[in-house]
Amino acid sequence: MSRVAFRASLAPYAADAARSPGRAFPETRSPLRGEFQRDRDRILHASAFRRLALKTQVMLPEDGDHHRTRLTHTLEVAQVARSLARSLGFDEDLTEALALAHDLGHAPFGHTGEDALAASAAAWGGFDHNVQSLRIVADLEQRYLGFDGLNLMWDTLEGLAKRNGPVSPVPDLLRAYDTRFDLRLDAFPSGEAQVAAIADDIAYNAHDIEDGLRAGLLALDEVATVPFIAALLDDIGVRSGVRDGGRLPFELARRSIDRFVVDAVDESGRRLARAAPVSVAALRGLDHSVVASSPAFMAASRDIKTFLFARLYRHPKLVAVRARAGRVVAAITDRFLADPDLLPDGWAGDAAACGGDAAARARVVIDYVAGMTDRFALREHRRLFGNDGGFDPSSG
Repeated sequence: MSRVAFRASLAPYAADAARSPGRAFPETRSPLRGEFQRDRDRILHASAFRRLALKTQVMLPEDGDHHRTRLTHTLEVAQVARSLARSLGFDEDLTEALALAHDLGHAPFGHTGEDALAASAAAWGGFDHNVQSLRIVADLEQRYLGFDGLNLMWDTLEGLAKRNGPVSPVPDLLRAYDTRFDLRLDAFPSGEAQVAAIADDIAYNAHDIEDGLRAGLLALDEVATVPFIAALLDDIGVRSGVRDGGRLPFELARRSIDRFVVDAVDESGRRLARAAPVSVAALRGLDHSVVASSPAFMAASRDIKTFLFARLYRHPKLVAVRARAGRVVAAITDRFLADPDLLPDGWAGDAAACGGDAAARARVVIDYVAGMTDRFALREHRRLFGNDGGFDPSSG
């Protein structure tokens, strides 16, 4: 399949709002916006979306003004996803909505906070940020008079529930949403959801390296041990003396994203041509994903992830900061689980309304902690314990 930089019309396998199961609560259609565009806009206006500005991606915001937060990462994923969707003939609005919502459920302090929260919540069904994203848009956002949540289209809920493919085994909390919305968790999601998922990988692989270089936690000689990155550096001319330290990290990220996007368009185009799905239902009925990188680029992605895990995510400075952050999240979660009356008034009232249902009470606590920004978590720790748990992002 020849590459198409800009596709003017949707392919037959693109999601179609007119054939969608629609929304749980019927609404009057907008005269100006399509249904998936309305979903995208609702996510952009959600409180949980704004909070992403103060949630950790890899480096904490306190470590510098130019490192990515969970919000800037999300916006970059949306840009990559929209480019892919346009080239492949998928619905851009649904793709962007899924990209914008994919990290709404993250706890404070990134994956460290998620791990700590999951451990404290283990007896109550645990915690997973992907399921929490669905929970936020389906229930927790309180903006509309007629319903809780954002009342998003079924296609958006489905894409969030199984953005990484069919789900097995199904967590209890996700099973409850499957019962409500019939999310067909044993099947692949729409191509739009597949695009949003691969865009996330493409973006964070490139940008985590960029942020690591800018923060001084990685050196060019280190990243050059990854064959894919070494080839990019050769193309840039680093080995010929081009070593502009301010511009190189961005140039490296830019070229990495470009090559992964072009490869994904080519490989996905080949898969779509072979499968020839005539509708989004036919695409969902396939036994494999249609949006993917080629084998060579899958291997390159694995190499980058292995490198980042060993050299950046386990960097002594980050490990020390994350250990303190994990203790903060664990301490406040455990205290609220032990005494939900310590929650702020509205949340304490929700917990009290659960009566003797201990699991429901615990879920109120988990929802409250998961929604915190980094700095609010530190503020709550000071309220509960009189200190910030020894957390100082500048130390370690």
